[in-house]
Amino acid sequence: MSCKPKMKKPKNDSGAIIQKAIEVLKIEADGILNLVDRIDDNFSEMIEQVCSSSGRLILSGIGKSGIVGRKIVATLNSTGTRSLFLHPVEAMHGDLGQVSRDDIFIALSNSGETDELCILLPSIRRIGCKIIAFTGSKNSTLAAQSDMVIDVGVELEACPLGLAPTASTTAMLAMGDALAVVLLDKKNFKSNDFKMIHPGGTLGQRLASKVKDLMITGPSLPRVFEGTGMREAVKEIDRGRLGTTLVTNPQNKLNGIITDGDIRRLVASGRSFLKCTVEEVMTKNPRTIAENSPTYDALNIMEQNQITVLPVVNTRQEVRGILHLHDILGKGAFKFNVP
Repeated sequence: MSCKPKMKKPKNDSGAIIQKAIEVLKIEADGILNLVDRIDDNFSEMIEQVCSSSGRLILSGIGKSGIVGRKIVATLNSTGTRSLFLHPVEAMHGDLGQVSRDDIFIALSNSGETDELCILLPSIRRIGCKIIAFTGSKNSTLAAQSDMVIDVGVELEACPLGLAPTASTTAMLAMGDALAVVLLDKKNFKSNDFKMIHPGGTLGQRLASKVKDLMITGPSLPRVFEGTGMREAVKEIDRGRLGTTLVTNPQNKLNGIITDGDIRRLVASGRSFLKCTVEEVMTKNPRTIAENSPTYDALNIMEQNQITVLPVVNTRQEVRGILHLHDILGKGAFKFNVP
């Protein structure tokens, strides 16, 4: 006779699970549908301003709103509206130089009180471009500092705690899709235009190739040795035209990398530029990739770490080359198949 206790079967609560999922979808759907009554003259004016602007649409946000902003930018670019995502913190440390008075700035924040974004707005105002707020609070700091407010607020988040942005980010994303599609229609963007900026076959071939097929090697490789002064490092960055230089020892082993961003931070710190060596400025242990890796692995690393260059090394960390995002996407050699 067995003395083992009988195991209880887990309770089958699939009905409750399904019901909860349905509830979430209904809340999110209601969040979008409630935006219908808020499409007003502000939305129409926004479309007219974008169409008449000679600049770009620049979107900015933090956290989940930032992720939504990146997706909206991707949709806008793929449907004929030149766009750029600007991280608010990076903007305050040099990336603000990408903004011009001809651009239109769209700030994304459900609460309208995102500190990093609100601190940035006076600088955007001084540049002279229009500011549009996508926010759920028309009485917020963000709304008060904007030229125009697009209401994307929701009555209820799908998160039962009311803490995780769920319905609010869905509504914000849907409003971004409305913006992109209306602009597409307004600009008479056709399927042939879409094909021109989606050369999937060509890009697909590049992503399937090896890193060694696209990387920069030989004399074109920007590189300085350890102990080099920053004046010479900047000359090498300028010569290479990649916005970066590798730092190696005499045996060709990678020690670090210096980018334009490192130089901006050095200048901002107030330290004496001419007295610094590359070791004091470089990023040690940078992300690297092997030359026989698929190019799509390199693209994933760049996307995940928000970088545009990757040193290519062997197993002994000896430099074999460098790969730039432009070389993956095609640079000047990138050809469109125009029907």
